[in-house]
Amino acid sequence: HLNDVAGFIGPEVFRSREQLVRCCLEDIAMGKLHGLTIGLDVCSTLHMDVSLDDLGWCIDQIMPANPAYLMALPTRIDPMLGYLTTGYQDHVHIRRRFGYRVDDRMWQFYRDLGVVTEDGSPGPAFGDPGAVYLQYCRRRGDDRAEAEIRREAQQRMAEVRSRGVFLAEGHGAQPELLNSGLQAEIDRIYQQSRRAIWQEMDSSVLAAVPDAVPLTTKSLNRTDYILHPASGEELSDASKGILQRLLATRSGTADVQIVISDGLNALALMEADQLSQLLAALRKQLKLAGFLAFDEHLLLTSGRVRAGYRIGEQVFGSAVGRGILLHIIGERPGTGHHTMSIYMTAATASVWGQPGTVDHNITRVVSGIAQTALAPEVAAMDAVRILKTMTGTRE
Repeated sequence: HLNDVAGFIGPEVFRSREQLVRCCLEDIAMGKLHGLTIGLDVCSTLHMDVSLDDLGWCIDQIMPANPAYLMALPTRIDPMLGYLTTGYQDHVHIRRRFGYRVDDRMWQFYRDLGVVTEDGSPGPAFGDPGAVYLQYCRRRGDDRAEAEIRREAQQRMAEVRSRGVFLAEGHGAQPELLNSGLQAEIDRIYQQSRRAIWQEMDSSVLAAVPDAVPLTTKSLNRTDYILHPASGEELSDASKGILQRLLATRSGTADVQIVISDGLNALALMEADQLSQLLAALRKQLKLAGFLAFDEHLLLTSGRVRAGYRIGEQVFGSAVGRGILLHIIGERPGTGHHTMSIYMTAATASVWGQPGTVDHNITRVVSGIAQTALAPEVAAMDAVRILKTMTGTRE
């Protein structure tokens, strides 16, 4: 079977919900013409002018074309990638409105659990994960009191939620609607994320980063950066000159260059002092592991991950031995946390010296770094541990 991701790879193209619907319908038609079982990821990103409510409208337009299946997330926000797609509640909606069914064996399982009744209406366990967990425990032979098992269920759900993953309980005025509290939280995160993706990096970051060297890419402004991703993958001519002059003044050798970019969420760099904490912890761990980093932090406005590779080519392409680039960048918003990633690339000078050779295939990443998610100190230790395996220096 084939899963078509309609929207996630096209934020520079789709400017309306109608365009997203057309793309989905075209892809369903092509899949069926080729005899494929084709399902849909009816999705959008925060770049697009397609809102959470628009996604519901899109689903209603698309379902009469009978895609084989849809994606399902706990709410419409992907807690890992921060993109938007069909939620579990949408499947309840399309079963009611369009008469769709799940696999007979799965439907019987829902009945056995009490999630639905014989006629398909919500049962006593509908919207109650604790009740489902209770039955799971019972089938494993757990004879503890129901109240104790339910308390454990609440504790485990709290642990999951603390990591930024949405779990729904109950429902709204209709079974296919989220409960009002969760819906309000999702709406808040969505609006916050929409603002974050357009936020420009301000002077506070420059002031907070020691030995910062400001650089820019070819993006003309934030709009150009968002709508034309390639513009953020290359350094501006002026910045190439700044970097070249910096390299000419350097004495001694080091094997690590740290780059910092706003990426898709400048607020991740501006949030309290989490960037400062990450830099301090990262330099500490690098030193303990025997790596030597250059003093300067290259601070890149409108930077994407590949812009780091271009910097690495310039810094290490004429050097001797191995060069390591650590690129700290603001992650795509949408999870409710302002998170950073560290992209780690290690290559020999002969590889760095071949423009366009270094790419994602030799890069590793530690993501989800924030004071409210993966703690900067822990992320630094994880990054250097991975770096040691990449460079063959692991003890």
